[in-house]
Amino acid sequence: MFATYVHDMSPVLIRFTDAIQLRWYGLAYLAAFLVGAWLLNVLAKRKLWVLPPGAAGDFIAAAAIFGVFIGGRLGYMLWYHSREHGWSWVNEDPLMLFKVWEGGMASHGGILGLVIFTWFYARKKKVSWRGLGDGLCVVSPLGLFFGRLANFINGELYGRPAEGVAWAVKFPRALVEQQNAEGKNLEPALLAAEGASDKLKTLWSQQMPPDRIAFEQMLELQRHDPAISKAIDPFLLPRHPSQLYEGLLEGIALFAILWWVRTRFPQLPAGVLTGLFFIFYALFRIFAEQFREPDAKMVGAMTSGQFLSLFMIVAGAVFIVAAKLMPTKNRMSPGPSPEGH
Repeated sequence: MFATYVHDMSPVLIRFTDAIQLRWYGLAYLAAFLVGAWLLNVLAKRKLWVLPPGAAGDFIAAAAIFGVFIGGRLGYMLWYHSREHGWSWVNEDPLMLFKVWEGGMASHGGILGLVIFTWFYARKKKVSWRGLGDGLCVVSPLGLFFGRLANFINGELYGRPAEGVAWAVKFPRALVEQQNAEGKNLEPALLAAEGASDKLKTLWSQQMPPDRIAFEQMLELQRHDPAISKAIDPFLLPRHPSQLYEGLLEGIALFAILWWVRTRFPQLPAGVLTGLFFIFYALFRIFAEQFREPDAKMVGAMTSGQFLSLFMIVAGAVFIVAAKLMPTKNRMSPGPSPEGH
């Protein structure tokens, strides 16, 4: 049943005007920060984090701005965008660095941004940097999970062709993004969509616009018209919903592992959880990338995501070794007893 599903979800949850919209991607970030702040507060109340209860909200808000957004956007522009399109944007449109609404965030960049941010924050608050990061690493996989769900709803970062997979999904965006696959079928797909939709016939009655504009117009109508989905179905390949694979592995599974370790071993030295996060995230990402359509140039036989994950494994090992050689507390020290002892 799922192999015949043509993706028709809209990235917009509520459209107030053409300029003001509530998008699933923004809602995913909001959910990540709210859930993250709540769980960090739970850890703080159990004295399993280095900050006191009530401090999680301010910390998460600052981490979102200075870690996730800045790090994620810089990572995308400096690694993915520049490798695909060159560095001309630096001179021609430097403000592109801030146009996050046009898409383009790198999870590896966001993680590196958080590493740098937590170092400065820990120095300001005079707490253990590794202990501060451990708490963030425990809750952040749920943010990754929400982000991957938003990727799926947006129909982006989809998987490789998956013939014979019962739960495969057909993603219309492949018509303009996969030049060596569905991209070959763009024009006949547009003509088939026009034949199935009176609205498209009226819209293109004078002349069909350039392919990319025509596709976006077709896509907008396809989200509300099953006849268009049925018309373009033969021109699309069934693909792995790799966004969901990554969400389950990098999100749910990683959170379950780290939460269990955090609560089961409260005396664990600071830095171990950060190391485990880096290593397990990297391993899950390397595994899941074999199902994901590469969205950037390959690095040898590896995707960009797999290549960058190798450095995370090394970094994770360094954190664990440092925790062994230079142990520090990974939790708040208990306060004085009522007797003052």
